[in-house]
Amino acid sequence: MKGYGSAGAGGGSVVAQPASKRRWKGQAAAVLALVVFSLLVPLAFLLGLHNRFPSGYLVDDRSQQETTFENYHNVGGGQDQTPSEDANSVSPDEYMRINNTGSSPSTLQPKDQTSQPITKDDASISKGPLTENNVAPKEPSSLSNRIGREDGKKNRDKASNAYETESSCEREFGSYCLWSREHREVMKDSVVKRLKDQLFVARAYYPSIAKLQGQENLTRELKLKIQDHERMLSEAVSDPDLPPFVGKNIKRLDEAIAKAKSCSVDCNNVDRKLRQILDLTEDETHFHMKQSAFLYQLGVQTMSKSFHCLSMRLTVEYFKSPLSDMEHPFAHKIDSPNLRHYVIFSRNILALSVTINSTVMNSEESDTIVFHVITDKENFYSMKHWFARNSYRKATIHILNFDELKANLFGNLDLAELSVSEEFRLSSHAIAQPSTLQMRTKYLSVFGHSHFLLPDIFKNLKKVILLDDDVVVQKDISFLWNLDMGGKVNGATQFCGVKLGQLKPYLGTSRYESNSCAWMSGLNIVDLEKWRENDITGIYRRFLHQLQHENEAGWRAATLPASLLSFHGQIYALDDALVQQGLGHDYGVPVDTIENVAALHYNGNMKPWLDLGIPKYKKYWKKYLTQEERFMDECNVNP
Repeated sequence: MKGYGSAGAGGGSVVAQPASKRRWKGQAAAVLALVVFSLLVPLAFLLGLHNRFPSGYLVDDRSQQETTFENYHNVGGGQDQTPSEDANSVSPDEYMRINNTGSSPSTLQPKDQTSQPITKDDASISKGPLTENNVAPKEPSSLSNRIGREDGKKNRDKASNAYETESSCEREFGSYCLWSREHREVMKDSVVKRLKDQLFVARAYYPSIAKLQGQENLTRELKLKIQDHERMLSEAVSDPDLPPFVGKNIKRLDEAIAKAKSCSVDCNNVDRKLRQILDLTEDETHFHMKQSAFLYQLGVQTMSKSFHCLSMRLTVEYFKSPLSDMEHPFAHKIDSPNLRHYVIFSRNILALSVTINSTVMNSEESDTIVFHVITDKENFYSMKHWFARNSYRKATIHILNFDELKANLFGNLDLAELSVSEEFRLSSHAIAQPSTLQMRTKYLSVFGHSHFLLPDIFKNLKKVILLDDDVVVQKDISFLWNLDMGGKVNGATQFCGVKLGQLKPYLGTSRYESNSCAWMSGLNIVDLEKWRENDITGIYRRFLHQLQHENEAGWRAATLPASLLSFHGQIYALDDALVQQGLGHDYGVPVDTIENVAALHYNGNMKPWLDLGIPKYKKYWKKYLTQEERFMDECNVNP
């Protein structure tokens, strides 16, 4: 019979269940399992088991073994530019970063390469990922070491958290963190702080009290006291701003909190509410930090009203003054190879004047000095009038308009606007050593795109000294003209905070000595004859062509590898005691070191002419600032 079957050996019969009933039982079992699961999950959270579950972002350990580079461009703090938050534009806080994994730069690449100058036909780049994979040593896992590791776990965690906080701040906000760290103030308004602490605790208990039966009066009391505290804090920032009855309000809220603590509440709920308040507070703190960092960058990268006034007044006076029609009285000196020629790319009148004045004042002979200032069309006339009004002993000052040079000398050649020295911020830290609480932060300045046109601009000159406008010369540097560079092109101070080996993964080449140090602009002695002979400009252009630079940010980022590697094998290392770097970002430079070097380089964001400049270093710059200038007084220019 359909639906039935005969029994087996026992002779009895077994009735088969209909298929519909079997399906119903399966569904019932599934529903029952879901109900049980839905009950177990809340129970697990109530018991605190969720604290054992992993949360947040899972970080692949391999990402910590990478060396990453990002570009930071500093326009010098005197330019009329506004920071942008567009990720595709040159934002104010973009920076170049190196995260070292604890291995020394010499271990990143083999040491069997030889350091040879790059020839005209050798400038080639094969693009590759910018990574350095290093294997960190594992900790010993023996039982005898376990107790010692556990004893120091808390201290290591605290150090690691502080380290990560400092590191993440510098990675996100750049040199603003260096500045804010030095200007951090301890909160002195103890009453305001106590009000905030009370408010946090009351808010944490309020939801739990509101759910209790028979605690309507306490709930209402907490709510009113919380509102009173919020009202006071909204109207007061410091203790003197608080109303006279603040003491009574604090006492009443203390009493209400004590009542709340005496009630039988779920501690997990209070803990969860406190964590929510903490998260909101951290988000608010991060928001205000972003605002402060943006205002900091705004102050660094935009031209102040007084600087703008000075430039405009000088430009207007140039066209009014009969000095504008005068020919240069020392025209015969401009192209004379027998004189000492200094070249400065600048858009900042005051910074430029300090660099020139300090160089001249510390030189034994000034009548043989010729300064060639290359600027843009916006500052050309103001600079001409400034140096027509102000003389610097017997030195000759020649002002050149870069935009006219492009049109007259280079024709249709695709050139960017005037490019002064580019600065890159380098922050390195050893992930294998989290006890190191501070990142090592330096600023590396290299030649901009415009520097590589020097042999074409000064065709009759054999040798020049290049100065950045954030350099102050304290001693006579005329000995550099007699320096035998052994056939090298560029005499520069070395920067061993980054080695060329760290650029190899990016460039995909093995022609460079891994342990070779980078070099710095600021004060450089350049042999233009050797430059032309080795076609440094051609090598640089080929590097730029092969590097990616679809936008302005990429174009500027390409300056670092292209500029460093174009001079590979052509650098003559100057004495480290010649120039003191870092006065625009390093608060820890010793005074005796500053006073004994020949030149000071204010590389970094905190330039001495800015309000954000490091105060204790400003006096060395102001010493050479032009005094009793009428237009400076009228425009209220007082760096």
